[in-house]
Amino acid sequence: MLKIFWDFFQNQVLGMKWLNKVIGGGLSAAGLNLESKTGASIQFFLYDTIKITVLLCVLIYLISYIQSYFPPERSKRILGRFHGVGANIIAALLGTVTPFCSCSSIPLFIGFTSAGLPLGVTFSFLISSPMVDLGSLVLLMSIFGTKIAVIYVLVGLVIAVAGGIIIEKLHMEKYVEEFIKSANGIDMDAPALTRKDRLYFAREQVTETFKKVFPYILVGVGIGAAIHNWIPESWIQSILGSNNPFGVILATLVGIPMYADIFGTIPVAEALLAKGAQLGTILAFMMAVTTLSLPSMIMLKKAVKPKLLTLFIVICTTGIILVGYLFNVFHAFFI
Repeated sequence: MLKIFWDFFQNQVLGMKWLNKVIGGGLSAAGLNLESKTGASIQFFLYDTIKITVLLCVLIYLISYIQSYFPPERSKRILGRFHGVGANIIAALLGTVTPFCSCSSIPLFIGFTSAGLPLGVTFSFLISSPMVDLGSLVLLMSIFGTKIAVIYVLVGLVIAVAGGIIIEKLHMEKYVEEFIKSANGIDMDAPALTRKDRLYFAREQVTETFKKVFPYILVGVGIGAAIHNWIPESWIQSILGSNNPFGVILATLVGIPMYADIFGTIPVAEALLAKGAQLGTILAFMMAVTTLSLPSMIMLKKAVKPKLLTLFIVICTTGIILVGYLFNVFHAFFI
């Protein structure tokens, strides 16, 4: 009984399979041939755009409401209570209820660092925040299923914790820019929020994030529709399938210069998986795009010196590639 309920929730609530049927019926009634590449592309585009947008708005609203209980001041105090590996774990977990892209996470990282929190702890937060927020967990569940989504989040947290520990052990504090080290973190109490304030904050976050993210959703879904219906399956399999041992490395290097968030990369990943790309290769691409995008690295370069920035990129890239190959080895188990 529980499995029936869960399958219904995953397929019809998160996956919105019913919506695909409704859109298909409407397009057929309008005289569009859904068996044609054009018709199938339009159906894919409308279905994924509506589904991801609805999930985006609902998730941002709920997560922002939760986030209102963890303003930067409170997060600093929480992190300050922990030491060692425990602090890295808490920082990575806090990253799951914070902004949805790395460009939004970097200002928080700067604030935490200037407040005197250990550098390795703040980097665990910086890695985790864009890679494995709660929104990505739910959205991945809607596309790939619970097993893949949960494991993706867990390995993302492992990368965040391990990366922070390595940076801490190497004592890289001298490679943080002086203006951050000399800035005294102002320890102000966050104003007490009423339930009405929290609901207003959540609505504002939905509006702001939607404006920022929606163009990337359209681009991502458009690329996904093209891959799904116009690019031959043999091409995808030869480049990103099991026959190419360098597929994970290629996907990671291609993903790094791009700028998108999890909501923009998922439709591309969905189409690639349907065309025969390996799961680990796809997840490596998604992690690279969300964690190591070029605009984020340019922003981070203003806060840390080249040696620390290079170390951060190397740690993340190595972790992403290892995770990609691990998923590929166990591809049959996950699918």
